[in-house]
Amino acid sequence: MAWLTRSIILSCGLLGFTITLAQAQSILFTKEQFTIDKDGLKLAQHELELGDHEFGADPARFGAALPHYLRAQKFNPKNALLNAKIGECYLHSATKQEALGYLQRAQQLDAKAEPRMHYLLARALHLNGQWEAAIKEYEQARPVSAEATSDDVAVTTDDLARCVRECHRGLQMQAHPVRVKLENAGPAVNSAMSDYAPLISADESVLLLTSRRAGSTGGQLDTEGDGMLEDIYQSDWTGSAWGPARNLGAPVNTARHDATVGLSADGQHLLVYMEDNEGDIYESDLVGNAWSKPRNLGARLNTRFHESAACYSPDGKYLYFVSDRPEGNRGGRDIYRLELDARTPAENLGPVVNSPYDEEGVFMHPDGKTLYFSSKGHDSMGGYDIFKSTLSAQGQWSEPENLGWPINTPDDDVYFVLSASGQHGYYSSDQPGGLGGKDIYRVTFLGPEPASVAAASKAKPTGSAAAAKSASPAAKPAATAAALAHVTILKGSITDAASKKPLAATIEVIDNQKGEVVATYQSNAATGRYLLSLPSGRNYGIAVRQPGYLLYSHNVDLPAGAPYAEQQQDVALSRPAPGAIVELRNIFFDPAQAELRPESAAELARLQQLLTEQPALRLELCGQSDAASASLRQQRAEVILAYLIGHGIASSRLSTAATEQPVASLASTPQPTSGPTTFRVVAAGH
Repeated sequence: MAWLTRSIILSCGLLGFTITLAQAQSILFTKEQFTIDKDGLKLAQHELELGDHEFGADPARFGAALPHYLRAQKFNPKNALLNAKIGECYLHSATKQEALGYLQRAQQLDAKAEPRMHYLLARALHLNGQWEAAIKEYEQARPVSAEATSDDVAVTTDDLARCVRECHRGLQMQAHPVRVKLENAGPAVNSAMSDYAPLISADESVLLLTSRRAGSTGGQLDTEGDGMLEDIYQSDWTGSAWGPARNLGAPVNTARHDATVGLSADGQHLLVYMEDNEGDIYESDLVGNAWSKPRNLGARLNTRFHESAACYSPDGKYLYFVSDRPEGNRGGRDIYRLELDARTPAENLGPVVNSPYDEEGVFMHPDGKTLYFSSKGHDSMGGYDIFKSTLSAQGQWSEPENLGWPINTPDDDVYFVLSASGQHGYYSSDQPGGLGGKDIYRVTFLGPEPASVAAASKAKPTGSAAAAKSASPAAKPAATAAALAHVTILKGSITDAASKKPLAATIEVIDNQKGEVVATYQSNAATGRYLLSLPSGRNYGIAVRQPGYLLYSHNVDLPAGAPYAEQQQDVALSRPAPGAIVELRNIFFDPAQAELRPESAAELARLQQLLTEQPALRLELCGQSDAASASLRQQRAEVILAYLIGHGIASSRLSTAATEQPVASLASTPQPTSGPTTFRVVAAGH
């Protein structure tokens, strides 16, 4: 470092000389220009050689070239080509906005030093949101062949025209920002290095992320990237803020790159990107309090091509993922869907979702129908923008909708996830004032503006919102992402009724109308916790089962359009014992009738299965209601008894009894009913 200090001092001594000759002139790294500081010149030339070696090898090595160029630039800040190279290195970095000053200086010194000067400067202006200036530079730029570029990527006339269109879209979107608030997730989550690819559980209690911070499992610097090799970290919500992010450690994190990809709604299953082949997707399960060793999800998902992102559908039946495989490809990286329990190949989501350009960072909302993803196509304002598309009941995807400014920027905006409530989104971005590299930000959707504010904004013109990060009252409502979330979160813990210890029970979610199991979950063995994501528009039967225990039944009726809600439902499972009482909340009758409705079929089948599995069990059935007469209650109990006998249960094991003390129903049901049916265990085997 001594030579660097000396060269700075000597450069200051030559300040008058350089200003006189180089106010608009590029100065070469030659001994004729620096006759006094020959040692400094020699070291600067050496740094240039080292930088050029990295710069010419691969765009991925631009990060390694940059420190060498910056040291040489400190010795001679008036070389146009060096400033252009520094600018181009920054254009390939996590801090692309830094490129602009160097490229502007290069153009002032010698506009012809770099044949692509107009294009590179246009890119830097574009990334800094200087839309009109960028358009002017793009219009002066000329197509560039791949051979003439340092990253071997040609710039065609169509590419330049597309960039101009992106700038016009940016102008429009920035003039009409969505009503959101952007907040840095803070130092507990973010580090001095890059942090990105956030994932959250549906109830926003767990945050997982990828980080390049110091202390990675492999303990290695990434020679081609920003910081250490990638590791996965977890932060938990404390009730008022995110707690300190902690490294998941082995076996999830390895000595190689390990990155977050997708998290199930209940936070029990994690999709991990690992470096097998060109990049594959693995799965890890939360077993108690520890994550299992990730396992490859197989050849139907992973290929010799690059699978870079994935997510679960809320019911766990599908994986949505991103791949550059050629089968069915629309161009670049596309989004596919894979049915996990089928043998059919993955299907491309088609031309409505997939553009001729790259798609990335796919996320299915817990409502089961709203897909969020990033794309370089559609109506992006530059790089990747975040879009949403909704799956109709007929299986058709809606036209992708840009989430708008300031969520989307001219730079890459990727890996957006949204809480089940629709109130908060998370994604990574490089914003001014960040903690270093890319940081994770939280988006709060403010919803439609109050009527009084809206009226005032119409009466009084507003200024430019160009730098707004918390949108003005005149901003466009953020309904693009946080329109009412039609989903209910049912969560709680499952325990043994006697010991109070947690149980790893099976939870089935049944569509009562169809009589189908739509999802199956497992409560956590260490905590007993569970979380279910239930989209509106169905009547659900919830069945909790564990070998050796009695059945637990719950009903959740969610009419179409039911707004977001969270329900806490703790479950204490009982072992069979004389006198134990269990309510069946998914058996339905019409008012004043004793005929079973079709929606009762799944519950009755579970009761039959319980009796089959436990042959020593004897039951007494009782229909309960505030409204029905004792006679009607008895008739209904006898109808259930007849069903069970008709399905192979011995009549000697069953009896009926009308209760004198009706119990109010806890169920909310879509069809008229007179309350739950209960059974009392009369005798149980040991």
